[in-house]
Amino acid sequence: MPRFGAAAPVAPRGAAYTCRVRVLAAMSGGVDSAVAAARAVDAGHDVVGVHLALSRMPGTLRTGSRGCCTIEDSMDAQRAANVIGIPYYVWDFSERFKLDVVDDFVAEYTAGRTPNPCMRCNERIKFAALLEKALALGFDAVCTGHYAAVLTDADGNRELHRASDEAKDQSYVLGVLTAEQLAHAMFPLGATPSKAEVRAEAAARGLSVANKPDSHDICFIPDGDTRGWLADRVGAERGDILDREGNAIGVHEGAHAFTVGQRRGLSIGTPAPDGRPRFVLEVRPKTNTVVVGPKEALDIAEIAGSRYTWAGAAPREPEQTFACDVQIRAHADPVPAVARVAPLSDGSGRTELVITPTEPLSGVAPGQTAVVYVGTRVLGQTTIDRTVSAVPVEASSVAAESLGAEPAGAGPVGVGSAGATPASR
Repeated sequence: MPRFGAAAPVAPRGAAYTCRVRVLAAMSGGVDSAVAAARAVDAGHDVVGVHLALSRMPGTLRTGSRGCCTIEDSMDAQRAANVIGIPYYVWDFSERFKLDVVDDFVAEYTAGRTPNPCMRCNERIKFAALLEKALALGFDAVCTGHYAAVLTDADGNRELHRASDEAKDQSYVLGVLTAEQLAHAMFPLGATPSKAEVRAEAAARGLSVANKPDSHDICFIPDGDTRGWLADRVGAERGDILDREGNAIGVHEGAHAFTVGQRRGLSIGTPAPDGRPRFVLEVRPKTNTVVVGPKEALDIAEIAGSRYTWAGAAPREPEQTFACDVQIRAHADPVPAVARVAPLSDGSGRTELVITPTEPLSGVAPGQTAVVYVGTRVLGQTTIDRTVSAVPVEASSVAAESLGAEPAGAGPVGVGSAGATPASR
C-alpha cells in the first residue's frame, strides 16, 4: 500500500502564483519561515516580514526545541529579515491568540475533548486574523514555512496538497483552511525534498537560524508540562476510575491529566480479571470520571463531526459515499476509508461528515481533527464530535449518561479525552 493510502495520487497542475504579488511573510524565528521568505523574494515577489507576538509576557530565551514565540525568536526573525533584505515588523496578536487558541484549549479540555492548538492557530490566527490584516493593508498573500503545497487545477481552483517530503509534511495542520484562505496562501517549501536541504540553503544564505532546533511543544506551554499547566487553570478534583461496566476500581487526582490510550500512571490497585493491562478509554467531565479497559476497546469503527470544512472545491455530491484516506493526528499514517455527508439525527437540519475507515482507528476522541485526503490532496476536515466503538460493550446503567464511545450498532455519543499533538513549525 502506498504511504498515503490506497487512493491514486493527484498530479500537480501548477503553482498557485505565477506573477509578482505583494506577500506578507510570517516569520516565527525558525529556519523554515526564514527560507520561505527568502524564496518568495527570489520568486520576484514584493515581500514584507512580520513576527507575531502571541504573548504579552514572552520568555526571553528559548530552551532547546521547546516552545516558540519568545523574544529570542523575534530577534532571530529580525536578523533573518535583515539578511534577506526585506522590511520587518512585529505585530501584537496576543489578545486574539489568548481568546482563540489558549482559551479554546482550556475550554476543550474542560469539556473532555482533545484540542489541537496548532490547528486552531492556523485556522484563527495565521489564516484568519493575520490574513484579514494583510488583505486590508493591500497584500495579496500570506507566506509561511509550512511543508505543504497549494496547486491550481484545470478549472482554476486552488487545492492543498501534501509536501514532497512526507516526513515533514504539514498538510494535516493546514486542513482547516478554506478555499478563500487557500486563495491567499503561499508555501514555498512544499516541493523541497528534505529538511536537510532547507538547512543547507539557510546556511548558504548566511542565515543564523540554519541549525536552530525545531519547535515541537505547544508554544504557550514551553516547559512541556501540559498536566501542570492545566491544573493551574482548571483545578484538580478527585474522582473515580471506572471499568467498562461502571465499577469504581480506583481514584484519580484530576480527569484532565488523562489521555485516551494512556496506560502508565493510572495507579489502579485492583488488577484486571484477565491480568492484562488497562488503558484509558474515556474521560467524562460531567461526572469527573475516567473509564479504563482492554486495549482492543480503543478501536473505533466510525467517526463523525458537524464542524466540517472543505479545503478548496467540495465534492460534487458529498451525500454520496466516496473513497478517501483519513488521518487523525499530525504524524499518523493515513488510513483508507469511505466518507459521506449525512443529516444529524437530532432533527436540526444540520449535517455531519461521517467517516468509516476500512480498518479500526485506535485511541480516537472528540475534539481531535480528522483530515480527509484524496491522493495527495487535502479534501477537507472535521472536528470529531462522536465515535462508534468497534468493540461492543455490555449495557450498563452508566452508559446512557456518559460522554463515552458507543458500541457499534448503538446510538452515537462522543468520547472525552485529553492530550494534544502539536506539529513542529
